[in-house]
Amino acid sequence: MSTTALSNSIAKLEQRLGIRLFNRTTRSVSLTDAGKTFVERVGPAVTDIRDAMLAAQSLQETPSGTLRINAFATAAREVMAPLVLSFLEKYPQVHIDLVTEGRIVDIVAAGFDLGLRPADLVPADMIAVPLGLKRSNAVVASPEFLRRHGKPIVPTDLYRFRCIRARLPNNALFRWKFEKDGNALQIDVQGAITLDEPSLVTIAAQNGVGLGYLMEADVREDIEAGRLVRVLEDWTPSLAPLALYYPGRKTPPAAFTAFIQAAREFARK
Repeated sequence: MSTTALSNSIAKLEQRLGIRLFNRTTRSVSLTDAGKTFVERVGPAVTDIRDAMLAAQSLQETPSGTLRINAFATAAREVMAPLVLSFLEKYPQVHIDLVTEGRIVDIVAAGFDLGLRPADLVPADMIAVPLGLKRSNAVVASPEFLRRHGKPIVPTDLYRFRCIRARLPNNALFRWKFEKDGNALQIDVQGAITLDEPSLVTIAAQNGVGLGYLMEADVREDIEAGRLVRVLEDWTPSLAPLALYYPGRKTPPAAFTAFIQAAREFARK
């Protein structure tokens, strides 16, 4: 609805009620006391109407419509093929709008249906569906780099090596995190290049620029193919599994319900 059409509808409602609902100036619009009372009284009815419409939509036999999902980029890469693409193949009338961000957002306020994050970062007021994926970080380098410079045995050895630094979305430099036998430490590595995208770190590591710190899932194929070699593996323990999460909904659309079911089936594999 356009601004003009909305203004006309409000004016007609005020005329019918015989009372002003909004205070209007050239700079702002605010509810009058009567307007606040009116909104408080009709709010539950509007919610009931919305729920009734959603309930009717959920009865459709074939899921359709758009699902908006917010995720960390690394999390999205891990579930893209096995969950998202397989779901779209099964339900071709559904459109998925997947937005990746390096920060945690309020998915309700931002208009998303679902979020995808490590389970330990899911807000307490959300319903979570753990996906059960084994996850860890990996320190990697090219075989040629390790042949020339040797391998680090413990994290503090990294101070003697060229590393590929990573910049976070908040502009801070990422400190490499390690843990073993209850001992945790962070290393502020040094190197010739700083990058803010994991795929660029992978390329730099493959070309012998230095050691890189990445999600193991992002470099698994490179390790298996011999393009990269993993080091300090015993210092990079498992991370929290991924979880899909969403706010409680009384009558979710069929596409939403189908995606949650697909996620639960994916987690059981």
